[in-house]
Amino acid sequence: MQITYRCPECGRDNRADDIEQRDALVCSGCGHAIAIPPQAIEASHVRRCVVCPSHELFVRKDFPQRLGVGIVVVGLAASCVAWGFAYRFWTYGILFATAAIDAVLYLVFTDCLTCYRCGARYRGPGVTQRHEPFNLETHEKHRQMTARSS
Repeated sequence: MQITYRCPECGRDNRADDIEQRDALVCSGCGHAIAIPPQAIEASHVRRCVVCPSHELFVRKDFPQRLGVGIVVVGLAASCVAWGFAYRFWTYGILFATAAIDAVLYLVFTDCLTCYRCGARYRGPGVTQRHEPFNLETHEKHRQMTARSS
């Protein structure tokens, strides 16, 4: 199983493989070690986040959201230009192509497990089992806790 996380001390993004066999995650920037709790991972299933004490994790597509928004914005802008020149066929063709690209990317990219609190992402076979998809109420709870603490 692989994890991508942000170091709580220096803020550097880190990636670690085979976290099931590790006792701690060590930041490549500052050397800060995060001890992995013994019950956090059982039989390739993440029970709680190893970076923070949160038990609330959700399943999402392992795809950069900014790239997805960028594809939609480019498709929208191109279709608006085509519509402005009264090229209806091109307008609908561009919108259809944008939707097709989105559908292909949805099918190609796998799921990952993400922590609501710290944003750590877990990747690997079977890692998303026993977890629910994104829940806005839970996300809002963690967002408000973060806003209050800063």
